[in-house]
Amino acid sequence: MTCCGVSAELAVERERTAGARLSEEEVKLSSRSLGNGLRQTDLSVPGVHCGACIRTIESALAKLDGVESARVNLSTKRVSVCWREESQPPVVATLGRLGYAAHLFDDTSAGKDSTLTELIRALAISGFAAANIMLLSVSVWSGAEGATRDLFHWVSALIAVPAFAFAGRIYFRSAWEALSNGRMNMDVPIALGISLAYGMSLYETITHGEHAYFDAAVSLLFFLLIGRTLDHVMRDRARAAVTGLARLAPRGAMVVQADGSRDYLPVAELQPGMEIIVSAGERIPVDGIVRSGTSELDCAIVTGESTPRPAAPGEAVQAGTLNLLQPLMIEATAASKDSFLAEIVRLMESAEGGRARYRRIADRASALYSPVVHLTAFCTFLAWLTISGDWHRALTIAIAVLIITCPCALGLAVPIVQVVAARRLFEKGIMVKDGSAMERLAEIDTVVFDKTGTLTIGTPRVTNLAEIAPSALATAAAIAAHSRHPLSRAILSAGRTVDTVPFESIAEIPGRGLEAIRAGDVYRLGRPDWAFAAVAKEALVGSTVLSLNGVLLATFEFEDRLRPDAASAVAQLKAAGLTVEIISGDASAAVASVAEALSVDLAYAQVPPGSKVERLAELSSRGRKVLMVGDGLNDAPALIAAHVSIAPATAADIGRNAADFVFLHDSLSAVPIALEVSRRSGRLIRENLVLAVGYNAIAVPIAILGHVTPLIAAIAMSTSSLIVIGNAMRLLSSRGKKVETDRRADASFPLPAVAS
Repeated sequence: MTCCGVSAELAVERERTAGARLSEEEVKLSSRSLGNGLRQTDLSVPGVHCGACIRTIESALAKLDGVESARVNLSTKRVSVCWREESQPPVVATLGRLGYAAHLFDDTSAGKDSTLTELIRALAISGFAAANIMLLSVSVWSGAEGATRDLFHWVSALIAVPAFAFAGRIYFRSAWEALSNGRMNMDVPIALGISLAYGMSLYETITHGEHAYFDAAVSLLFFLLIGRTLDHVMRDRARAAVTGLARLAPRGAMVVQADGSRDYLPVAELQPGMEIIVSAGERIPVDGIVRSGTSELDCAIVTGESTPRPAAPGEAVQAGTLNLLQPLMIEATAASKDSFLAEIVRLMESAEGGRARYRRIADRASALYSPVVHLTAFCTFLAWLTISGDWHRALTIAIAVLIITCPCALGLAVPIVQVVAARRLFEKGIMVKDGSAMERLAEIDTVVFDKTGTLTIGTPRVTNLAEIAPSALATAAAIAAHSRHPLSRAILSAGRTVDTVPFESIAEIPGRGLEAIRAGDVYRLGRPDWAFAAVAKEALVGSTVLSLNGVLLATFEFEDRLRPDAASAVAQLKAAGLTVEIISGDASAAVASVAEALSVDLAYAQVPPGSKVERLAELSSRGRKVLMVGDGLNDAPALIAAHVSIAPATAADIGRNAADFVFLHDSLSAVPIALEVSRRSGRLIRENLVLAVGYNAIAVPIAILGHVTPLIAAIAMSTSSLIVIGNAMRLLSSRGKKVETDRRADASFPLPAVAS
């Protein structure tokens, strides 16, 4: 009796702890409809680790009322349960009673970045140690002597131990790997410098010396880790453009089996020949051919075309396009690894590999600078040992040379300017995603723009509202509310009132428009040659009309708009001596009209993603350094391949991830502003490098001559860092060339009507 009671209490506790994190309501909301009254739920169960677990879970879930089937995948630790809609089974609670904690399965979640975690922890530990040792050093500098001074030195030595043991191991490990393979890297002299500084400081502490240099050694480690952490974050963001495609692609698709049953399969399991159902609002999972159904596809992220493309039986469709209107049955013609999205990934990885060879100014300078300085310190030690015969004095002078020539100022020369410039750009509504991007932006001589969503807003609007009766506009808006078509959304947005009289039925006819029935009357909103029976329709070609029983009620004209300041921004770029081009996947007429409005001589239309990359490669082969400004999936490879890239915040996720800069407002003035700030930051970076090298040109000879103690060297090193930081802060001042924008006509500049 007691045993049973304990078992029951244990089962209740297991259910409470394992199942409380995920409610049955959440399970229902996350489930997918399989049709025929069935739904499928995918759960992640980390506790699954053997065949016995599989049998236990599958047999227990199969006994629940409403469960049709339960499958456990051991490799992914995923439990897939198919159940009837009318009776939701307690899947999570059952797993909890079995002792298995469950949560929603997500195969697109990114793994933890262990390297970044280690860097951040090392940075925190070294920063904490440096701050506390510096406080103790202030007491020593203030005149502490004898036992008090020795106590402060010993406490500093103890605080420095975890800093060197944990934070320093990043450099020690790298240096050892390089030396064990018979080569040198930048971490070798760094490891040598901080080791000698700590060792000499410890010796001074043991022998009751007046000076110890724990503060200089740990501060050096702290500043170096700042630069390394920033570098890792920036390089990792370059990979986010590729990994972002996994989030854009559908996670799975509804497959119709040979016996007519339906099964939801992961995209990786889709094979050519499979019949797939794509509902309205879903993306095409793989390349295929439409077998049944008619709809319209939003291909903007694939081709750049702003107008939806009709899809009918026999039409080829590409992975990534969005189904807008009606369900489609497609036959897969390629596996996911051979789809359009996979091709985009390969293009991006190829372009990314080319950019990986780029080296920052500070890296190039440090590669030459650091070995020379540390060789100088070693030669100084040998020279003083030969002259004086006092190894203690020789080592002290050599350490002073190492500390005074510490690369803190050089290491800060680039990152501090990047941080200040990033703040400056953020104030202007521009985000910097890659620290080296400003350096590259300052070097450009060619600007390439995409059209749709970049030079233009990409969203049509109604232009003739004054000619439309309020009642007709309200009726049209009420009908348009039942469609995802961009023109329907424009009409809905333009409607000022809501038609409260309900319609008996509303149907969308792909490629034609919407048909609504109310009290026996037939309303049609769509193409003129379908909506009403008037003879003279030529003047209305390209418009959208509303008709009642074949009688015209209203005509809707649409236009796309240039982004605010587009003309001004292009003019400023051309005035700066840059070549401006337009490369778009949109139709020739639309591209030509934009090029004419902006006075751009070079414009290319109907360009696929691969050809955009080829054009950039051609420009690069001629020695041109290109800034690519674009949005959407089709621009992502070009954004990666360009010397530097900018995207608007309205871009597709993959476009924003691929770009080096993202501007948050509609105005294209962000492009010349970013260029100007980048050029100023480039000048400040060069000035900082000169200051860092110049400081060492003066300080090194003095240190070599023995006139600088390690304490003075540490102060001089800190001073050089402050000078570099102060110079970078000049970027926040209002001095310098200001980028003025012309807002007179761009905000309302009309483009030709968007085809219906």
